[in-house]
Amino acid sequence: MKFETQLIHCGNSLDQATGAVSIPIYRASTFKQTELGGNPKWEYGRTGNPTRLALEKLISDLEGGVAGFAFASGSAAIHTVFSLFSAGDHLVIGSDVYGGTFRLVDKVLKRFGLEFTVVNMQDLAAVRAAIKDKTVGIYFETPTNPLLELADIKQIAQIGKEHGVKIIVDNTFATPYNQQPLRLGADIVVHSATKYLGGHSDVVAGLAVTNDAIVAEDLAFLQNSLGNVLGPDDSWLVQRGIKTLGARMRLHHENTAAIVDFLTQHPKVKRVLYPGLKTSPNYWLATTQMTGFGAMVSFELVSGADVKAFIESLEVITLAESLGGIESLIEVPAIMTHGSIPRKIRLTNGISDELIRLSVGIEAKEDLLADLKQALAHS
Repeated sequence: MKFETQLIHCGNSLDQATGAVSIPIYRASTFKQTELGGNPKWEYGRTGNPTRLALEKLISDLEGGVAGFAFASGSAAIHTVFSLFSAGDHLVIGSDVYGGTFRLVDKVLKRFGLEFTVVNMQDLAAVRAAIKDKTVGIYFETPTNPLLELADIKQIAQIGKEHGVKIIVDNTFATPYNQQPLRLGADIVVHSATKYLGGHSDVVAGLAVTNDAIVAEDLAFLQNSLGNVLGPDDSWLVQRGIKTLGARMRLHHENTAAIVDFLTQHPKVKRVLYPGLKTSPNYWLATTQMTGFGAMVSFELVSGADVKAFIESLEVITLAESLGGIESLIEVPAIMTHGSIPRKIRLTNGISDELIRLSVGIEAKEDLLADLKQALAHS
């Protein structure tokens, strides 16, 4: 099947009990067992839920994995994946990651004895050099948040295989519509399903998928033990969102292409970061490992322009954290999503105080362009 057909018909697309074409929301916290000491399919809501399983099977099929897991947030999914490792283990992590991921690593996981080396994932020599005898994993985003840099998944996966290291890719920005890391050699994929997969800014959720049966067993154990599972109502919402991902992404892409063209030609815009730009150093890699360039754009205004005035003059585009919804959202990473990263590290990584991140929605592109135009005039 074509991918857009898979979005609708993969996973548990029908309720086996009734034939309902929409999986019911099973709110049960526990399930009747018919045999003492038996092995029931369903026993307790934390351990397993039919609505959650439908979502987990769907994302597993779409990413080409053997098992999927749904969590209460993207951060919960990442935390659970890192919980595969033990005190003293070392991981290599990309230098450009979501601020919440940096906070989790720097303020929480280090306290439990995990060790990390931060590396620019575009520098394959540096990735190799960072691997130690006790390195167990390499974690990175591609495209990254917020600089939209790409890492070569195939090349990094090859490095991982040479050293027996697990490759973990955050696929939130690309979604499986544009990129499927497991098919490129990764071992685990994570998503903030709050974003494009949910797609409507009405649910907080996280997903993880693996193509390794042993890792899948370990993740199932951790999901049950940590208890940070996604509830049935939210599982249903994410599954419903995924079914329209293809239709939404086509509109996202169309609008983004028009906005990128506008921004690159505007005299008040200093630079535009977008992997679909032919002038971007990421363009060639984007055309080889992605099927689309996504709908995230970052840009800086020229020196002397008033970022605050620009942001607060927008009328259609909404100032808010998060991304990937049907509405266009804009934010300043240094103040908002990446504020937990120390300023010195932000600047070293290329996140200036003037950097603006735009999540392009599916409104009429004419209205989005007019809004940007009038706001830039106020800057």
